Amino acid sequence: MDERRSHQHESDVLLRQLDGHLARLEARREHHELALATGVAARLRELITDTMRSSAVDRARVRAAVHYFVVRPIHLGLWVVNDIMRDLGRHDLLTPEPSLTSTSSA
Repeated sequence: MDERRSHQHESDVLLRQLDGHLARLEARREHHELALATGVAARLRELITDTMRSSAVDRARVRAAVHYFVVRPIHLGLWVVNDIMRDLGRHDLLTPEPSLTSTSSA
């Protein structure tokens, strides 16, 4: 029972980190990142929930994904988050990386 409670606490901490990060983006009015970050956060929430009873190694990967998401600009952390999701076999949760190029003139 203590292990289950510990995993729940760990999940709650990760979810709070996601919420805090989104709140910071919103407070800074970084709307260009907020839409993408909201989608990534939703996928990470699902991953957190789905891996709550997984191995310690898989849970560590999820913690790493959340860490990269909250401490790096979205365009730098997204590839790491996607790579971790691939490692966990969660291709359904991959987020397409935004195009870094603007419209080009022909």
